[in-house]
Amino acid sequence: MSIQVYGIPNCSTCKKALTWLQHNNIDHEFINTKDTPPTREMIQNWVKSLGFAPMRNTSGQSYRALGDDLKTWADEQWVDAFTHDAMLLKRPLFVKDGIAVLVGFRDEGIVREKLDLASGVLSSEC
Repeated sequence: MSIQVYGIPNCSTCKKALTWLQHNNIDHEFINTKDTPPTREMIQNWVKSLGFAPMRNTSGQSYRALGDDLKTWADEQWVDAFTHDAMLLKRPLFVKDGIAVLVGFRDEGIVREKLDLASGVLSSEC
């Protein structure tokens, strides 16, 4: 099983998610989207899996700077925007075995479900 977590190190939600993963000994790889922005192909696959709406970081400055016309954007316009500015992506974004399964980190039960983790603690280390 391969889990990647996309986000930025200073994001409080990413910090919570990474702490939870480490505490539960869940093997993962953290990818800083500022240092290693996702490719257009990756983003297209994520949008296919999750849809563009859940992936939008609507609380960030980059989103607010887009203006009102974003309300009428199609998926491809969102893919373009996400490709050009990874700060538009909601964080963290979880990818399991190459497939985007979840964005955000609020409910540990949902994270366990989406990552298909047993309720017990896994034994591998980060």
